Amino acid sequence: MMETSQSEDPEEGTPALCHGAYDTSSQKDCCERVVINISGLRFETQIKTLAQFPETLLGDPHKRIHYFDPLRNEYYFDRNRPCFDAILYYYQSGGRLRRPANVPLDIFMDELRFYQLGDEALTKFREDEGFIKEEERLLPAGEFQRQVWLLFEYPESSGAARIIAIISVMVILISIVIFCLETLPEFRDERDLSLPVQIHQRGNETFQDHEKTPFDDPFFIVETMCICWFSFELMVRFIVCPSKPAFFKDIMNMIDFVAIIPYFVTLGTEFARQRGVGQPAMSLAILRVIRLVRVFRIFKLSRHSKGLQILGQTLKASMRELGLLIFFLFIGVILFSSSVYFAEVDHAETAFTSIPEAFWWAVVTMTTVGYGDMSPVTVGGKIVGSLCAIAGVLTISLPVPVIVSNFSYFYHRETECEDQTQYTHVTTCPYVPPPSPKMQSITGKSTEAEEDFMDSLCAPLQTDHMDSFYTTDSGNLQSSQQQQKPLVTQV
Repeated sequence: MMETSQSEDPEEGTPALCHGAYDTSSQKDCCERVVINISGLRFETQIKTLAQFPETLLGDPHKRIHYFDPLRNEYYFDRNRPCFDAILYYYQSGGRLRRPANVPLDIFMDELRFYQLGDEALTKFREDEGFIKEEERLLPAGEFQRQVWLLFEYPESSGAARIIAIISVMVILISIVIFCLETLPEFRDERDLSLPVQIHQRGNETFQDHEKTPFDDPFFIVETMCICWFSFELMVRFIVCPSKPAFFKDIMNMIDFVAIIPYFVTLGTEFARQRGVGQPAMSLAILRVIRLVRVFRIFKLSRHSKGLQILGQTLKASMRELGLLIFFLFIGVILFSSSVYFAEVDHAETAFTSIPEAFWWAVVTMTTVGYGDMSPVTVGGKIVGSLCAIAGVLTISLPVPVIVSNFSYFYHRETECEDQTQYTHVTTCPYVPPPSPKMQSITGKSTEAEEDFMDSLCAPLQTDHMDSFYTTDSGNLQSSQQQQKPLVTQV
């Protein structure tokens, strides 16, 4: 007669079989399997797989025990099923997290928080998804400065902040419209500050026209009002900002600063010209450059435009592809400009007098623009032009889909993050056995003894023998461990 005894591991609460002198408890602890039910879809893995990350919900026995169902000998979670494939793979691969393609980003992030994978895993996942690392918002120490800073820096903070943001956008648009309208022919002569003084002679009298100053021009007045708002906004934000070095490092603040410089340079140049200090030719060159700089005010809209921010993120993420595109174009321009030059060099009326002169033709042809100002005449030149056009289409078509894919990704990610609706996820109810009628008759309420009884039910988490549980005549689930009799199997 040979007997096989069944003992209980004091740490894991699971039976360990001993056959003779061979103890299989260590092997059982290592290879014991666990069943996880995700809304009806069952997964099976080993406990040692989950134990790799003991701080997570599934890796900590004390955390996951609340979701254990001893009747079915499994853990039950009423959660998203497609997401759990990636969650389980996180444990199986030792920390590699990959979002399923058919799972939205916000749902997957919610599942990661529920399973408590940790801040490090969340941060790494956000970086892999292309999220820019969110910097902690620095706020001024004083209450008044904090309110003013939120008012001008964060339009979503309050209704008054949104009103100020709308005013800023309107002023920017007005400034851009003025910049465009003042170049019309009927206004350009009046606004050109470097025009020479027109001298007329009538009889024996010589006189000069009254020179118009910009201070009498309505465009200058509107421009002054816009600059006053830009300067006021920049000054207030600089005064109440929590960190002066961080303020100057922000690219948006640099754009705001550059947007107001042309006005003051133009004003100083006009004062110098009226006093006869500066030269007219020098003043004209400076004014033209300064007026060109004013066009950068349009980038001030990126502070309030999600579309421009998405465009900037796309270009930043596609720098490698843009570099490849420029490199391919550079090779094609050198190759085809040289070819068309030597194909057309013997023709008397050719427009390709040198290889640098052919650069413009190669760029226009490869980008499929084709202005027609330069075109080959000989048969060899036309063949080179045909090859240049075909190569240009292929060259541009290779990296462009990657850039478009990046833009689509950032756009859909931004639209998904805009959903601020608060949803209440259904909670997974932990298994609670029916109360003992005997205890209820004595106390009428939950006692510590009843809680110990519940713990004894959940102790054998993944026992291979469900014989340790049995149902009484009254329908209550009880544990055979309470009988204090060892389970003996006779062979």
